[in-house]
Amino acid sequence: MFPAARISEVGNKMPKMKTRKSASKRYKVTGSGKVAYKKMGLRHILTKKSSKRKMHLRHGGILSPVEQKRAKSMLPYAN
Repeated sequence: MFPAARISEVGNKMPKMKTRKSASKRYKVTGSGKVAYKKMGLRHILTKKSSKRKMHLRHGGILSPVEQKRAKSMLPYAN
């Protein structure tokens, strides 16, 4: 059915590492290796929030070094 070389190639491959999909939707790894995220609190109930607060929430944030390590462990293929 299959040539012997094909069977051995398929058998020797290690399984792929799985990405945590929840982390891949929340975080993006920048070119310099930092982990960026979108700040919460800008989806609804915006009338009671000040313009200054909403303006600061619009800009993304960078995770702390400890949290970056945790996030990158959940994203094995992000550099």
